[in-house]
Amino acid sequence: MNLMTLTMPIHVAAGTIALAAFWFAALASKGSRPHVLAGRTYLVAMLVIILSGIPLVARFAAEGAMVFAAFFGYLLLLVSFTCWTAWRAVRDKQRPERYTGPAYWLLLGLVACSGAVVVVLGLSRGSAILAAFGAIGPLLGLGGMRIRRRIRNNRLWWLKEHFGAMIGNGVATHVAFMSIGLRSLVPGADPAVLNYLAWFGPLSVALVAGWWLNRRYAGAAVR
Repeated sequence: MNLMTLTMPIHVAAGTIALAAFWFAALASKGSRPHVLAGRTYLVAMLVIILSGIPLVARFAAEGAMVFAAFFGYLLLLVSFTCWTAWRAVRDKQRPERYTGPAYWLLLGLVACSGAVVVVLGLSRGSAILAAFGAIGPLLGLGGMRIRRRIRNNRLWWLKEHFGAMIGNGVATHVAFMSIGLRSLVPGADPAVLNYLAWFGPLSVALVAGWWLNRRYAGAAVR
């Protein structure tokens, strides 16, 4: 029995827990004990997903599927970054200099560079999914260059960083669920259509949610 066979059930179970915890946290009163506990459960489940996803990337690479290995490796880095920022934004809300420490820049740099590679792969192969999701990395890198100004000018910087990261995490969680679930719910549908819906459906909802939340907190008091 290889490592992939051992870790896949763990990966699937953690994904199920993450999906449930995400919605429990989203629907709970913000800052309440249930919200905090659900959020912690979600992040622990995501950590298990990240660790158990490494053998999947290694298997793709070993089989010569380097594009898949690059894409899923990038996704693991991206989720690692958004989980880290979701956690640290709350912990460091009174000490923003710690939030933008070496770990932030290391993870952001890895995400931006690997995302750029995935964009190139997507364009060279005519894959809209690779190109669009790969572009998230460089865009996060550009946004990160303005992080200190955002922190300085907005007393609720930590809240915006937190919900922005959690929206990104929600995209990853729902893409994984829909990639499997949609095929079972509508077995007769065009697989290509379902694939695009599974990837771009959650992303579209996330863009709207991010726009709405940013508008809601746009009037936060300046320090």
